[in-house]
Amino acid sequence: MFIFPIAVLSIPTGIYMCAALLPAALLMRYIYRMDKVEKEPTKLLRGLVFRGCLAGVIAIVLELVGEFVLDMGVGEESPAYNYFLAFCVVAMAEEGAKLFLLKKYTWKNENFNYRFDAVVYAAFISLGFAAFENIGYIFTYGLQVTLARTVFAVPGHLGFSVFMGVFYGLAKKAETAGRKRACRRNLRMAYIVPVFLHGFYDACCMSESTLSSVIFFAFVAIMYVVVIRIVKKESKKDEPIVEQPAETLWHQDQ
Repeated sequence: MFIFPIAVLSIPTGIYMCAALLPAALLMRYIYRMDKVEKEPTKLLRGLVFRGCLAGVIAIVLELVGEFVLDMGVGEESPAYNYFLAFCVVAMAEEGAKLFLLKKYTWKNENFNYRFDAVVYAAFISLGFAAFENIGYIFTYGLQVTLARTVFAVPGHLGFSVFMGVFYGLAKKAETAGRKRACRRNLRMAYIVPVFLHGFYDACCMSESTLSSVIFFAFVAIMYVVVIRIVKKESKKDEPIVEQPAETLWHQDQ
């Protein structure tokens, strides 16, 4: 659990909460507006945000266990420690918790009927996670971490989620078409790709060198550009999960 020092009570709690929640809320609004075909129910989206917070709690437990195992097996003095921590503990725990709850809550939901829905769902659960995480950081370290969290951490979680959502949508479409192997493959990619991106992001942050900082900023800039393009493309080319018969499409065009 995150610990909120008593010292932060000298500043109104509302300011801390606003600083913690506003970045995630603005990005949720952006993704919601990009869903052009059919807006998702508010109740469903609220449920995803809540499960994002729950994923944060699960990730804390998994990370504590992972760090204990890593300390026993590798040791903090090892040069490889930060890389194992970034990829095998933090990234795997956080993205795994998100994907597990995402699939459990939305896979059989009747509203999951377009591919871009998957991007919306993944984004909302990840931004719920980011908001929960932000509360912990800002209440622990103060408002001085707000800028860095707003520019890097929260959009970073959105970036990882967009890749998760794209593969998640492909997996759902494959399942409805009876392509079980393609479904399993895309579900694996919905986990592997965000874990790699998240792990690389964290590894660069943990490596205290000029080179790692340069790589980090370049990586973040490229990822943001790619993610914005993917969101626009997926929104524009959104399609039903279940392919409609040609006769139905012909009648809709009349």
